[in-house]
Amino acid sequence: MKHQDKIAQKRILEKINLIRNAQSVNPNETKEERKAAIKVCKKDFAKTVERYFPHYADSPSASFHIELAKYLSKHLTAKAFAEWGRGLAKSVVCDILIPFWLWLRGEKVYMVIVGNSYDKAKQLLEDLRLEWENNPQIIADHGEQKNLGSWEDGFYTTQSGFIGQAIGMGQSCRGLRVKNLRPNFIVMDDCETAQTTKNERRQDEVVEWVEKHLLPTMDGDIRRFVQANNAFAPVMIQKKLQERHPDWFVHHIKAYDSVTYKPSWPEKYSDTYFKTVEDEIGILAAQAEYNQEPHVEGKIFKDEHIQWAKLPRIDHFEMIVGHWDVAYAGTSTADYNAVRIWGLKDKQFYYITSFVKKTKMRAALEFICDFQKQLPPSAFIHWQHESQFWNDEVQRTIAEMEELHGVDLRMARVDTPRVRKYDRMISMHPYYQNGRVWYNEKMKSHKDTQVGLSQLFGIEPNYKGHDDAPDADEQCISFLSKHIYTKRGGAISTGRVERKHLY
Repeated sequence: MKHQDKIAQKRILEKINLIRNAQSVNPNETKEERKAAIKVCKKDFAKTVERYFPHYADSPSASFHIELAKYLSKHLTAKAFAEWGRGLAKSVVCDILIPFWLWLRGEKVYMVIVGNSYDKAKQLLEDLRLEWENNPQIIADHGEQKNLGSWEDGFYTTQSGFIGQAIGMGQSCRGLRVKNLRPNFIVMDDCETAQTTKNERRQDEVVEWVEKHLLPTMDGDIRRFVQANNAFAPVMIQKKLQERHPDWFVHHIKAYDSVTYKPSWPEKYSDTYFKTVEDEIGILAAQAEYNQEPHVEGKIFKDEHIQWAKLPRIDHFEMIVGHWDVAYAGTSTADYNAVRIWGLKDKQFYYITSFVKKTKMRAALEFICDFQKQLPPSAFIHWQHESQFWNDEVQRTIAEMEELHGVDLRMARVDTPRVRKYDRMISMHPYYQNGRVWYNEKMKSHKDTQVGLSQLFGIEPNYKGHDDAPDADEQCISFLSKHIYTKRGGAISTGRVERKHLY
């Protein structure tokens, strides 16, 4: 037997022992009592966990476990994200407890589990299969479930008709069916990996696969889809799906309060547990994994270069510029429409706000017009975009939005410098290094700001990711730097300048 097979066999035996030894069926329970208990479980998810899965219930079910279970039971065509921090039992709840509870309530469940690989999916599917085969309370209440002839890794059907199947992410899923039944409960579990977060093109391919191939495999009145993954990175498959489908249910749960350290699952974790975790692995790692506040470390532009500050009053800036990096398509594989707004004050550069999304041009222009309208009369902004993007469609869209919003943007066209884009963006580095760049502290949790920072940190030799935001940043900073002069005259250098009082 191969070493990997031995490890798998050992894992299975350990799970079987856990299931069989974790509980004992009450031999004195009457038929009436058993029926009454099952009836209670059908209505109460937490009671189901207590009766059938005490080996997982080393603490009572969390309130958010119950909340998601109730939501899915009421919404037959739910598209949901169990976006819970690490340690909050995403896989157990979504792959085992909820599908079993739906079956217990009388549904015919055909569950498909999607893993980042087929082998991973089989391993995830195995957990519930072993419960059907070995759980003494399930067998006592509902009879033997193992179905000879249809009981194998990656696919099984119980005696009562529950179907479980495993597939790998991106695998062909056309024609998934058992007789006249099609999948009606799909779970994507931990499909995002460190590799996919480094490859946005691969993420876009998975998004298209989910929309065009995976979801259409379901047919009928019940078509539930759940993706279980903590949001540990700035750009992820689930975030792209959420942006494309804003009406889908996002169940976002942080593991703890980063100020008080109160856990979201107090039945399981103490008030000091996550403080200890932070001390052990570091605040940034803990915040990313448990609280889903991702941190990206760049090789050239680094997190340590990002200074957050309260902005000067908007009409106290010496100059404000907004640069629009235009994108036309608005598709998942297209570039971002990036509008970055920067201000100049006391020879320092201030990031004010931005729009960084994969949208059509109109959405970016909506943002531009809204910002323009909010400016006080005493403040003025210079709007610009690269002349290479100028065409009749851009001109017509700008004119339509100006008329719709009653603003005069006076959008200027600027020529693209002949210097390579990479070299232009790297030219900002001395400003960051010498403390000349400040970010609006109110934008710390702003999604578009985080996407922009993720793109900035990704700038390195031979980078392959998106650069729309840092490209626009460079255009803004280059524009503002031309309006800085020393007392002797001429443009100022990129050296450190003492930061003055902020209004």
